[in-house]
Amino acid sequence: MRGTQVARLREAPAGLADALDMVAGFDDALTNGFGRVGERDAAALAAFASALTGTPLADLVASAVDAVTAGSVTPEHLAALAGARSALLGAAHDALLGQLDATLSRDRSPWTAPNTGPAQAPPALAGARAWWHEVAVTGWRGVDHELLSAAATVVEAALAVPELRRPAVLLDGLAAELRACIPVATMTRVPARRWADLWARGVLLTQGMPAANEPPRVSGRLLPLGVDVHAHDTAVQVQLHAILEPAGGGPARLVRTAVIAAKVDTIVGPAMWRLLSTHPLLLTALAERRALTVTDLPLHGGDLGWVDDRVQLDEPADPFATARVLLSRASAAAIAPLDRHPTAIAEPVLIEGHPVRDQAGALTIELDGEPVALAVDRLPTAGPLTAELVAASSACLGLLRWDGGRWLMQPLAVRATVKRRPVQAHNGDWACGVTDPKIAKDEARAGDVVAVLRERAGRLLRR
Repeated sequence: MRGTQVARLREAPAGLADALDMVAGFDDALTNGFGRVGERDAAALAAFASALTGTPLADLVASAVDAVTAGSVTPEHLAALAGARSALLGAAHDALLGQLDATLSRDRSPWTAPNTGPAQAPPALAGARAWWHEVAVTGWRGVDHELLSAAATVVEAALAVPELRRPAVLLDGLAAELRACIPVATMTRVPARRWADLWARGVLLTQGMPAANEPPRVSGRLLPLGVDVHAHDTAVQVQLHAILEPAGGGPARLVRTAVIAAKVDTIVGPAMWRLLSTHPLLLTALAERRALTVTDLPLHGGDLGWVDDRVQLDEPADPFATARVLLSRASAAAIAPLDRHPTAIAEPVLIEGHPVRDQAGALTIELDGEPVALAVDRLPTAGPLTAELVAASSACLGLLRWDGGRWLMQPLAVRATVKRRPVQAHNGDWACGVTDPKIAKDEARAGDVVAVLRERAGRLLRR
């Protein structure tokens, strides 16, 4: 990546600011609740509906806004509003990602809608749909313990259906976040955009599950680039960004694969890796920086479904060498409509031989005079990568993201010189155990939190 490329990203796509303003007005109305819409929120919702003029959603959204303003909102109206909000943000996503692909000269395959059958609606979805409806009517400032206690029953019913784990985990995570913020009415600043993102996604996920055809399966050599650790009080997800060299030839592909585990808020830092011990080959590949041979893994767009018994460890593969040789010519997959959101953009890039600057505590990497902000606040505590190592780095492998109205880079791995010795640090280095003696000693002193909790859970089940 070069400075001239960064300069091209400075100019925001046409209409982006207006679309985000429309979404912000909608989010403010949702914060106050659709049960009683005031004049200001009614005007914001009307402007939101006008942004959909000329689209297939126009009449449906206008009808939903009229109903909400009149105080008569149904689940169908909320589904239309959630869909319209996601469509606006999806358009913003497409404009930004198109700009980035053009800048990086990255090929991306067009989106092809899967062949699906009629949507199925398991009974557990009805409870989830009703909960999201109640949240919208009440608004974030009206959320109370009674509403959140009802979420527990909904989550329990949804988790009992394997196909509903995705909406169940989403609802459970948001409920836990809201519970920690009660009373929301006294908060000086409500994270309206984040909570509305989760609300819209939750509403859309409860509209039923279309019966899709079997996804295509791929085999080949999987070369890791870096791992992004997503941690919440109730769940942890490890998402691997990699390049797939298909068996039998063909162009290299940018892919992602992820594994997830439930957790409690007391499990943090390196201990989170122990929750993923059922995926030993993936953890070994991360810790030892090795390639993987995969056989017949399902591929959903650019996302590989992880199946442990279809994976084998391969020889060592340096992620920096992989990125240097293959990243510029690897093709990317189109993003599924439900996943199109500006903050979901996470494109792997490699930057080498450029200085890192510290400007009043904010780290930037200089590319021919063009600064790119480094998102060190996204560094996970489950790995050895620190802001100090990033500041001393001479090469950075990371994800280019769009957040807060600007492009920034989230480091996944760095090369640096420490005490005159070259070192590499990757987010996944501690996947099989902490390698830093000082941190390992602290971990041993604290004890194995996961083992203790599992023992206590087993004791409860035996009673």
